[in-house]
Amino acid sequence: MKQQNKLTIAISSRALFDLEEGHKVFTEQGVKAYCKYQIEHENDLLEPGVAFSLVKKLLALNGNTPDEEKVEVILLSRNSADTGLRIFNSIEKHKLPIYRAAFTSGESLYRYIEPFGAHLFLSADPSDVREALEMGIAAAAILPSASRSTKQGQLRIAFDGDSVIFSDDAERIYKQEGLAAFDESERAAANDPLPGGPFKEFLRLLHKLQTEYQGDESPIRTALVTARGAPAHERVIRTLRAWDIRIDEAIFLGGKPKGEFLKAFGADIFFDDQTGHCESAAEHVPAAHVVHGISNQ
Repeated sequence: MKQQNKLTIAISSRALFDLEEGHKVFTEQGVKAYCKYQIEHENDLLEPGVAFSLVKKLLALNGNTPDEEKVEVILLSRNSADTGLRIFNSIEKHKLPIYRAAFTSGESLYRYIEPFGAHLFLSADPSDVREALEMGIAAAAILPSASRSTKQGQLRIAFDGDSVIFSDDAERIYKQEGLAAFDESERAAANDPLPGGPFKEFLRLLHKLQTEYQGDESPIRTALVTARGAPAHERVIRTLRAWDIRIDEAIFLGGKPKGEFLKAFGADIFFDDQTGHCESAAEHVPAAHVVHGISNQ
């Protein structure tokens, strides 16, 4: 059962911290060498991973008392509790208020997402992400990237539209019948709201948090960054209006690459269902692949 009074994010240790050195030991030398390596380095501070800034800004939305807690972050890790001690030590040293965790000793993480009441799951493992999406939970695989969001202040989250905020119904027409058929279909259905996609509920919860602040004082800013252009823009606008969900910026690119626009927006993270868009975005901002819809079949 999801907790309705706060936004709950589940994140894997490899998305939160840079664990690539230890992961290399694991893949090249095996479990025993990895365990030895982590125990020997358990007091060494782990450097921030791709999603670290996102998590820090989310946790900064909380007040100073439990009654003011708007966001909770849960750590999920394939480490054992023994090798995971370094992760908890690093959480403490980075002063992140993360208190709940599950260490699975190599087993899949997705089993604990629902019991923890998570609304979003971020992982470096696409297989866990697929399982979470099939459970109806917003989930995405963080891409390895040199891009790190270092800007302080406002949390900025960007989304693709089809197969992310919306279902992949319209994208299926584009993939199967081409652009002309897609444009014709969207023009004819302009007044019919699109079905919701895997991130509709997460966007709704972000919008709910935004409504607790006055206008420009909101610490959260959202953007829709879509390959759609006219005439396919109208149905998107009318859908969000029908859902009564605010999105701060909408960028209709008509097929142009997204990376530079996401950099201009200053995204702390960008969610897209297409690998190519994610890889392009990851050159400029942290990006995560939503392994969902026709593009991933």
